[in-house]
Amino acid sequence: MFRKKCLACNSNELKEIIDLGSHPFADTFIPQSRAHEPDMIYPLVCDLCLHCGHVQTRYKTDPNDRYAQHDYSYTSSNSNFSRTHWDEFAKEVPAKAEVKEKSFIVEIGSNDGYLSANLAKSGYKTLGVDPSPYMAILAKERNVPTVTSLFDIKTADKILQEHGKADLIIANNVFNHSEEPLEFAKAASKLLAKNGKFVFEQPYWLISLESKKFDQIYHEHVSYFTVKSAKALLENVGMIIKSAEIDNYHGGSLRIIAQNKSDLTKESPKVEKLIQKEKSFGAFEVSTYKKAMDEFNRKKNDFMIQIYKIKRQGIPIIGVGAAAKANTSLNYYNLDHSLIDYVTDASPHKQGKLTPATRIPIVGDDVFAKYDEVYALILSWNISGILKEILLKINPKIKFLNLPE
Repeated sequence: MFRKKCLACNSNELKEIIDLGSHPFADTFIPQSRAHEPDMIYPLVCDLCLHCGHVQTRYKTDPNDRYAQHDYSYTSSNSNFSRTHWDEFAKEVPAKAEVKEKSFIVEIGSNDGYLSANLAKSGYKTLGVDPSPYMAILAKERNVPTVTSLFDIKTADKILQEHGKADLIIANNVFNHSEEPLEFAKAASKLLAKNGKFVFEQPYWLISLESKKFDQIYHEHVSYFTVKSAKALLENVGMIIKSAEIDNYHGGSLRIIAQNKSDLTKESPKVEKLIQKEKSFGAFEVSTYKKAMDEFNRKKNDFMIQIYKIKRQGIPIIGVGAAAKANTSLNYYNLDHSLIDYVTDASPHKQGKLTPATRIPIVGDDVFAKYDEVYALILSWNISGILKEILLKINPKIKFLNLPE
């Protein structure tokens, strides 16, 4: 089943812009005990709304399949880089959103509770919302109360009845996961207290397009936001953008702070500047994507020639970084266990499992120590400098490979 209308404005003016083939759920890692089970695989195609500029995946998948069929493995505290980002977020955003001490904060997609626990230490009352039962258990260990559910009107009503209105709602790297972002935004609007703020952060589509890195496209990411499409969606539920900023998380993320519109609220002047930049680059032109995909596919062929030359010499290749974006790359390039010996990751929630569809074993970085000659394929390119420094301490003989740029 595929989407026929824009999720941001309900227009039916959709045009295909990207086709990456068929992919499994990128944020699903397979335990050895379930290695015999087939993967759920769907076409990974993106459409552009010609009316509002929203980009979305075409094929619908079941959120319960994405997050509850296997223990969800991504944790927001999985690296020093991530923890530093969320530590800074906990200090900066409440101040910028003018949230007072002891205010009520709801974090949607609260994951392992790292950010909410951080906010609680600063004196805020926090509540998490996450669809993964496994993540709710991890959050409980941090004393973060968590509603185990997808966020929608029904969930918002439940929170209103039990806790009252929220002064700040956070939805980091989760608003773009929603099957119904308009309902998600309506639910956030309903839950907000007077002058309350709704902040959401996710990979910025313009940066993906500028860099021609499409590995952050996967089934879990239903929507790909520009400032233009975010503005259109928010206006459709009576909200306005108070702040729009770009940070370096996930290789470049868009952080928006919004609130319910009133006679006193004014849109940030940065909004139109960012929209003009998006238009100037051609982010809303189908022809831009045709050129980008042609180049992407050409570079794929050149890259695979390099991979096959290395394997003909009998030299092992080990992927570094078992992230969701890594699985998009592995499946797009058809880099399965016959070509990639292992994928390494620091997370104990991923080690011992297999990558989806490509079935590559996930191990710790210390596997590099046993080789005299080995290539490291950096899959988490956004932290490549940090990873290379760590790996060279384990084995100074490592040769590095990078995905096409």
